[in-house]
Amino acid sequence: MFRRVLGNTLAFVGYTVQYGCMAHCAFEYIGEFVVCSGPSMEPTIVNQDIVFSERMSRHFCKIQKGDIVIAKSSFDPNMNICKRVIGLEGDKICTSAPSDAFKVPHICEQMSPFKSF
Repeated sequence: MFRRVLGNTLAFVGYTVQYGCMAHCAFEYIGEFVVCSGPSMEPTIVNQDIVFSERMSRHFCKIQKGDIVIAKSSFDPNMNICKRVIGLEGDKICTSAPSDAFKVPHICEQMSPFKSF
């Protein structure tokens, strides 16, 4: 009786550890669920939407205009912000007036897609 209960308990613990390791690897290397904050991406992504941030494409593709990147907020490191890429290194971007044109610096590591810090 005791041997059967101990065997079942150890089997349960073993399966739990295996599934925990698989979940960790999936979230670390494949992707994760992220809550994005802020109204700047509406109507595509609404404030507090949960999105799946995949991590595989950064190994196969470069960031392009129109891509959505997820970064940590500079005001609150526990909050994620979602932004659409409108320019890459060397591009000129105009805001409301032509005098507001500026060159886009390189994309910093903090703004790289699909990476959590």
